[in-house]
Amino acid sequence: MKIVSQIKEPINQEMELFEKKFYESMSSKVALLNRITYYIVNRKGKQMRPMFVFLTAKLLNNGEVNERTNRGASVIELIHTATLVHDDVVDDSNKRRGFFSVNALWKNKIAVLVGDYLLSKGLLLSIDNGDFDLLRIISVAVREMSEGELLQIEKARRLDITEEVYYDIIRQKTATLIAACCSLGACSVRPDSPDVETFRKFGELIGMAFQIKDDLFDYGEERIGKPTGIDIKEQKMTLPLIYVLNKCSKAEKKWLINSIKNHNKDKKRVKEVIAFVKANGGLEYAVKKMLAYKEEALALLNTYPDSEYKSSLELMVNYVVDRKK
Repeated sequence: MKIVSQIKEPINQEMELFEKKFYESMSSKVALLNRITYYIVNRKGKQMRPMFVFLTAKLLNNGEVNERTNRGASVIELIHTATLVHDDVVDDSNKRRGFFSVNALWKNKIAVLVGDYLLSKGLLLSIDNGDFDLLRIISVAVREMSEGELLQIEKARRLDITEEVYYDIIRQKTATLIAACCSLGACSVRPDSPDVETFRKFGELIGMAFQIKDDLFDYGEERIGKPTGIDIKEQKMTLPLIYVLNKCSKAEKKWLINSIKNHNKDKKRVKEVIAFVKANGGLEYAVKKMLAYKEEALALLNTYPDSEYKSSLELMVNYVVDRKK
């Protein structure tokens, strides 16, 4: 956790204030809702998304943030939390960050409604304050995330994902939200400036690297809260697998697709698939692509003058590819 504390160093005050405001922004007159949101807030993750918002804003605004920046951070975390609650329902998942998920404790119907509530709270926070430029950034991200999830489901049925389609899926599913965080931070202090697009691209590149790193965990030994091979069991087409599928022989390809389609619950067969992907350079290829995204993100950042906020963002980029979970 030490590296995360280092990243947070220049925005400690903002993050403390954010936590207070974020909890307030969830409040409701319904006791059940308050009980559930209290449960969610007390099991929060690293809060990387608001960190991106604050660091970007401070980098572009001489170390200052404003009320729009604070609202932007709250909105993005409300939307992100809503999507996590809905994701757990979609994936029928009983655990989130090692704790029971909302749907496991309160059932699907309540979880869906809680997700809807958080989403509407986020949108209203922007509307009530006239932050329509920020709202546009967030709404585009929500649309793209939904499209990315549906594209993945559609393609998983046929297992015919090309590398290009894979990048489209992860750009929409994962990268778009981190892109929204960085462009939100920029837009909160420098609306209508070219920096908004530069930092959108910066966030997108980090998001792409982040998702490829997640793909690699499926083949790794680290204990990351999800068992090795879970993507294969769920028929998710990840980059190491796509690369190997496109370069192996017809017979091997047939065996791989048959394994994923019909034997994905067979532990021995899943292990064989993992070993085959490793032996055929799938991991090396994915690592190479991940590092290329990282370098591109750092190159964009290097066009800005040095500051503690820039250093923290550089640390964040490196953390995304070096993390162990």
